[in-house]
Amino acid sequence: MRFLILCALGAFAVLPSGKPPEMIAPYFKPPAQLAADFGAYRSPLLFDDGSKVKTAADWKRRREEILAYWHGKMGPWPPLIAKPAIETLSEERRETFTQKKVRFEIAPGRTTDGYLLLPDGKGPYPAVVTVYYEPETAIGKGQAELRDFAYQLARRGFVALSIGSSYTANYPVGGGKVLQPLSFLGYVGANAYNAVAALPQVDPKRVGIAGHSYGGKWALFSACLYEKYACAVWSDPGIVFDEARSNVNYWEPWYLGFDPAFERKRGVISPDRPRTGAYKQLVDDGRDLHELHSLMAPRPFLVSGGSEDPPERWRALNHSVAVNKLLGYDDRVAMTNRPAHGPTAESNDQIYTFFEWALRAL
Repeated sequence: MRFLILCALGAFAVLPSGKPPEMIAPYFKPPAQLAADFGAYRSPLLFDDGSKVKTAADWKRRREEILAYWHGKMGPWPPLIAKPAIETLSEERRETFTQKKVRFEIAPGRTTDGYLLLPDGKGPYPAVVTVYYEPETAIGKGQAELRDFAYQLARRGFVALSIGSSYTANYPVGGGKVLQPLSFLGYVGANAYNAVAALPQVDPKRVGIAGHSYGGKWALFSACLYEKYACAVWSDPGIVFDEARSNVNYWEPWYLGFDPAFERKRGVISPDRPRTGAYKQLVDDGRDLHELHSLMAPRPFLVSGGSEDPPERWRALNHSVAVNKLLGYDDRVAMTNRPAHGPTAESNDQIYTFFEWALRAL
């Protein structure tokens, strides 16, 4: 299968040129009743002044406008760390790969511990960064079942880097301001890409990112805000703002609602629990996360939907389909669905098949 190298937007990524495999092909199309339904979301193919995006060159300018707006509300990222050094703390042999406990710099003055899983051989291999509360779950050493994404991908011939973080990941950016925590996690994800892409065993054009729930939000912001990721999987994070669902809680101060002048009570939006921080500004401006989804184009992404991301989310995803269509691409936006929040064996098989197609494990 041939690959197309994405360079029009300044990214360094490989795009699959063939159709998705049979297992996941149906999920690149919305249900018939939602195929032409764009909901109440404002089209990302409109500039802020209301003029229409008509060409790929227009989209490049519109993309920059969206990025500037979101970074302006959430706080500017510090300079990225070009090649974060990875320190090996320990290592062990597991099946057909080596597992290393590692430490690397995720931001100026901050490090994190994680696990690097390296398949046998020299590579270069495709790679996936996995993000969650802590790094042990993704390597199969945590308490939660069916979240061992890094372990399963390493068994399939991928390099995998598993990292974790806490809710309260505020980071100062000067002038008494801090990054909104979820934007900071996106910044961490960008530096994680830089760390793994610099490894001699990794093909830097074939690196994806995946996460479940909290990790799904983290993976969404990382991939959308950092175009060097070639693809992404978001497992039931709540891919749009939805104040009727307590788990789609972007308003909380550990995501987008941080306000140094006001500490809101935890819980859904109500008169005594108002919107705060960047989240309030985003909602007041009529913005939603479908704008960030559109920044993935033409890189493919999969929403592994559960209770928080039902089929109705296609109303938001259809906007990314439209952006890809403008750029001349099909089969770039997919969503699978399951009833419950937690992953299943079937949904995980779909995730791994997606990565094998999007990154082509050799």
